[in-house]
Amino acid sequence: MLAGVVYAALASLGDLVGGLLVIRSPLARSRRGLAVLTGFGAGFMLAVALLGMLPEALELEGGFTAVLIGYLVVHLTQHVLTPHFHFGEETHDEAMTSRRIGVWALVGLLPHSFFDGVAISSGFLESTRLGLLIFGAILLHKVPTGVSLASVMLASRNTRMRAFYAVGTMGLATIAGGLLTPWISPLAHWGLPLAAGVTIYVAASNLIPESQHEHSSAVQGSLLLGVMAYYLLAMLLPH
Repeated sequence: MLAGVVYAALASLGDLVGGLLVIRSPLARSRRGLAVLTGFGAGFMLAVALLGMLPEALELEGGFTAVLIGYLVVHLTQHVLTPHFHFGEETHDEAMTSRRIGVWALVGLLPHSFFDGVAISSGFLESTRLGLLIFGAILLHKVPTGVSLASVMLASRNTRMRAFYAVGTMGLATIAGGLLTPWISPLAHWGLPLAAGVTIYVAASNLIPESQHEHSSAVQGSLLLGVMAYYLLAMLLPH
């Protein structure tokens, strides 16, 4: 239980790193580097979700349904309840007519971030090996998530301090997910399949389309490298 909380807290630092990249300096010089990281994280996350989380999740009765619910929850919060959201740096200032857009982006990302913590904690409740693999996947996509939220906050004319508080709040949601999972029976029981659905959505519907904006072999190849990294790490970690 303690490992799940500790690793959730470590993963939450990725939100702050991504946010500070936007708040402290323009991202134009590192946009391709961010795209490579996004593609790599997408490949790693997709492999962890399909090969690591899904087989364990589907052993539960009703596991298929829980995976679907997790998938739909992220779609609902990010693209139905949130007026304007996409992963990556926000560059369309004209789309931001109100500061509330940034707040809605935070609201849309909070359930996603909470289930990041649930995923890590659920993984460690299953096995240390699965917990470490999920932690690696979550950490890799945290930086692009922090970039997304901070840039939307700034583009919607919120202050840098508010942008920093927003990414900090998102990180706290991840820690809360890791902390509460062992103590709340439904989360402890259904956390892994729900988190599997969330992870599949983030990888396939958020990160992969975002990485495809950069048309270069390095960016597109990074997704395959992410999948290969999963297989390598899975081989190295003890069963």
